[in-house]
Amino acid sequence: MERGFLHIYTGDGKGKTTAALGLALRAAGAGKRVLFSQFLKNSICSEHRALERFEDRITVRCFGTGEFIREDIKAEQIQRTKEGVEEVSRLMASDNFGLVILDEIVVALSLGVIAFDQVLLLIRKRPPGCEMVLTGRGASRQLIDVADLVTEMVEVKHYFRRGFTAREGIER
Repeated sequence: MERGFLHIYTGDGKGKTTAALGLALRAAGAGKRVLFSQFLKNSICSEHRALERFEDRITVRCFGTGEFIREDIKAEQIQRTKEGVEEVSRLMASDNFGLVILDEIVVALSLGVIAFDQVLLLIRKRPPGCEMVLTGRGASRQLIDVADLVTEMVEVKHYFRRGFTAREGIER
C-alpha cells in the first residue's frame, strides 16, 4: 500500500488554501476521493461552487461560525471545531479518502480553539495510504516536527497593504 504523507501549508503569505485546493484537484483527477474540510470558515466561497462539480470525488464540509476570530474565542466556535474533528475522524474511518484536507486547522490550533493532542490524534487516525494536508498561519514547532512536508508561504508584497479588499474568485 502506498504511504500517505502529512503536509503543512503555513505562513503569512497568500496561497495556503489555494495550494490545498490544487492538490485536491490533482488527487480527484487521479481518481482519488478527497475530503476538503474547512475549520473556522462557514461561508460559501467560489471554491465551494467549483468543487460542487466534483461532488462524486470531493466531499466538502465546513465547521465554522462565519465569524472572524481574533482573540475572543466563543463556546460555539470551540463546539463547531470539536464537531468537525469528530466528523472528519468518522469519515476517515471509512477509508474512502485518499486525501484529507484540514483547512485552517492550524489557525484553530494556534488560537487555542483546539488542543494539539486532538489534532495529533486526528493525524494518527488517518489510514496508512491517506495523504493529509493541514493549512493555516502559525504552525508550531511541535506540529512542524510531526509533518513530512512543510511549506511556508511568505508575503513579500500584497495589494491588501494598499487598501484593496478580498475579491470574488481570487481571495474568496
